Amino acid sequence: MKFDKTLDVQRAMAIYAHPDDAEFGMAGTVAKWAKAGVEFTYCMVTNGASGSQDPDMTRERLRDIRAAEQSEAAKILGVRNVVFLEFEDGYLEPTIDVRRAVARQIRIHRPDVIFTMDPTMRYGGGYVNHPDHIAAAEVVLRSINPDASTRQMLPELWQKEQLEPHKPKALFLMAFGEPDTIVDVSDVVDVKIKALLAHRSQIDEDSVDFIKGWMKEAGKKKRYAYAEGFKVLRFEEDGAPPRDARREGRRAPQARGRRASRSTTPSPRARRSR
Repeated sequence: MKFDKTLDVQRAMAIYAHPDDAEFGMAGTVAKWAKAGVEFTYCMVTNGASGSQDPDMTRERLRDIRAAEQSEAAKILGVRNVVFLEFEDGYLEPTIDVRRAVARQIRIHRPDVIFTMDPTMRYGGGYVNHPDHIAAAEVVLRSINPDASTRQMLPELWQKEQLEPHKPKALFLMAFGEPDTIVDVSDVVDVKIKALLAHRSQIDEDSVDFIKGWMKEAGKKKRYAYAEGFKVLRFEEDGAPPRDARREGRRAPQARGRRASRSTTPSPRARRSR
């Protein structure tokens, strides 16, 4: 599928924290691309086990409910593969275990485009962003440089698992404020809403008008009935940044990040639904 003159997409991957995260911000684009023949993979980093105020609910039961809801939503959208990494919901940090798990899936599925949230979005409009959203998106950025793309980073992935390094052609960050790319999803808005409503433990019919209003606002600038907005970063296909960018990177001051705390590790194998 030709997204534009310079970006050809055969495979795409959405990497996100919780069931329903992808449906809120990108499901219209997912449905549109899947309909055009793009092989889409979902990679859900946590198990969704914290998303309930019901005192009679257990984390184990909610985990299974939300996994089933996510699988149903993915099927509605035409997503080919759904991967559940099963880190604990609410406890996610960009640890090396999480980074390895995500890099592994990128190397397996080798997407031309990766979708995730914007890790710089922390609060706005009366909303405080969930720390899992920020952590998952931060892990995606680290996968692009260096985890999934560099041979000597996590060398066990190619030495023991024969997973060659991979870097996507582009990264699409879900943007709710100032996107630089608007995707017209008017033809698939009903598919998106149906997929959202598959998350019955989280979303009800009363949310539909709000979500559609959000999408109408996103489409106003381009005069689309419904749209989704993204900030898009593009990379050279050989994985090497332009010479000028490398030079600028050497000049730029290096920010010292805080040390990530230990997160709960999942089972050795990620669950996968097809």
